[in-house]
Amino acid sequence: QVQLVESGGGLVQPGGSLRLYCVPSRTIFGINSMGWHRQAAGKERELVASTSDIGRTDTADSVKGRFIISRDNAKNTLYLQMNSLKPEDTAVYYCNFRKLPAGMDYWGKGTLVTVSS
Repeated sequence: QVQLVESGGGLVQPGGSLRLYCVPSRTIFGINSMGWHRQAAGKERELVASTSDIGRTDTADSVKGRFIISRDNAKNTLYLQMNSLKPEDTAVYYCNFRKLPAGMDYWGKGTLVTVSS
């Protein structure tokens, strides 16, 4: 089965940067949108950023101006550039690929980002 694999997480000091990667185990065609979600300890999962197949990108207010989502369509690879990281950004970050109109979702198992001095 196709799986998404996130990487790039780790420990970083406040104000630092990380770049997250999401790569499928094999090429997936027909993806309409891709996104990054995160879940902090004891909190609900939240959408951080997304990008569509028509070029639209959206970011949550909490990360706006700091995080940049991008994609390489040739490789079906998703990226999240995370700058000016704050302790509040500490969470497990999950990759999501979505197909429409069926609404098929592919998820990764997550990569942990810890922002601490």
